[in-house]
Amino acid sequence: MTKTLFEYAALSRLLSVCAAWLFRVAGWRIEGVLPKAPKFIVAAAPHTTNWDFLVMLGVVLIVRLPVHWLGKHTIFRPPFGSIFARLGGIPIDRGKSSNVVEQLVQVFAARERFVLTISPEGSRRQVGRWKSGFYHIAKGAAVPLLLVSVHYPRRTVTIGEPFYASDDAAADARHITAFFATARGKFSQALGAIELSNT
Repeated sequence: MTKTLFEYAALSRLLSVCAAWLFRVAGWRIEGVLPKAPKFIVAAAPHTTNWDFLVMLGVVLIVRLPVHWLGKHTIFRPPFGSIFARLGGIPIDRGKSSNVVEQLVQVFAARERFVLTISPEGSRRQVGRWKSGFYHIAKGAAVPLLLVSVHYPRRTVTIGEPFYASDDAAADARHITAFFATARGKFSQALGAIELSNT
């Protein structure tokens, strides 16, 4: 897997300082702290605009989190593909019948440190239901979920407390729904239903 920019200490410090300055100038702030766990999944919402990518990139640069994220395989083509890979991107071909959940569970098992961020809504458009892959990856890999919400009117990014998927998927769905209840995207739209299964 390509070494990301976050893994170069001097560059990571420089980018963190620059991103923190830009956040202050723009009036944004981060609430909450990162867990000390070496592996976890970040589930971030809501996702209503391409600006969300820049906001979350600013967050991971500020806190110096060596994060990976999933992207449609076509964006990894030249001329910008190598840049996205250096920023932690992992190409996913949604047209192929591959078990992405199982592949990522194996990645977590093979690596001592690995942080994956996912937008469970799966689209900037309003969705009726969240994709549950993030939940099943976390459960299969036995790693905690870290919920991160954005509130554009207040310009805040809130980092929640990490938790492990339990054997009660309905209770986990209620917990996730409650956390994101106060989140507000750049564009107003209802949060999709969070329905999870135990399998």
